[in-house]
Amino acid sequence: MKIVLLDAQTFGDSDLSGFDALGDVSVYATTSADETLERVKDADVIVTNKVVIDDKVMMGSAHLKLICVAATGMNNIDLEAASRRNISVKNVAGYSTDSVIQHTFSMLFYLMGQSRYYDEYVKSGEYTKSPVFTNIERPFSEIKGKKWGIIGLGSIGKGVANIAKAFGAEVRYYSTSGKNNSSEFEKVSFTELLEGSDIISIHAPLNSMTDGLLHQSELLQLKDGAFLLNLGRGGIINEDALAPCMEAKELYIGLDVLAQEPMREGHPLLNIANPERLYITPHIAWASAEARTTLIASVIENIKSL
Repeated sequence: MKIVLLDAQTFGDSDLSGFDALGDVSVYATTSADETLERVKDADVIVTNKVVIDDKVMMGSAHLKLICVAATGMNNIDLEAASRRNISVKNVAGYSTDSVIQHTFSMLFYLMGQSRYYDEYVKSGEYTKSPVFTNIERPFSEIKGKKWGIIGLGSIGKGVANIAKAFGAEVRYYSTSGKNNSSEFEKVSFTELLEGSDIISIHAPLNSMTDGLLHQSELLQLKDGAFLLNLGRGGIINEDALAPCMEAKELYIGLDVLAQEPMREGHPLLNIANPERLYITPHIAWASAEARTTLIASVIENIKSL
């Protein structure tokens, strides 16, 4: 069996040796659209994270039996074409839930605790000149007593909600599909969630109901001093609208996902007036060492089931 890994760089330093027992393995760190067809033309199994596998690629892969998506989302696969050609497509669900939940709080603590300022204050040498033992020039607050709004109450959203509740937050949620219901937390309208929440975290997929969900008018409804965290998908927040809104009012923004990844050159968020109120990570919430190990093991099991 010939197995081709198209974007192994997304696995970082994870051990990929488990694939070797399954067949003849070809590993590519990255694969461009122009390179895909040539690399998979003899493959029985393709393993991809973000590389697009469309009908043209499938048509040129005469032996292809299985496409393994090393992720939960399968929007990079032409599922209709795969079904028509009797090619199985298998993803991995739930492997990164704990990792994303942890990163949600990591982002919040960084912003809410004014961590950038205090870290730079000490490392600059200014603390050595202080006449007193402490410096509280940048006020910070506690989660306890805050209203925390969640957009997307799936497994990740529920995990965040439970931990936020343990910290003493008052948790409410908005269901973008209208289908999610929970007796544990208050369900509110979108407007109520925007206007009444001190903290909002997004854990929703990108679809027709969430694309551009937070544009300028919605962002300006947020409370002054509100924290907005996007750990769902880029595109849910309109980033071009976000930059001027951060100038217009005091907002604290944490983004792990962007509409275009990698981030485009000249992005408006790179030149905002108050960068200490913005924390961006390069789509890493899913990628703890433990989550990547689980992901790879699950992909291997998917291949074994072929």
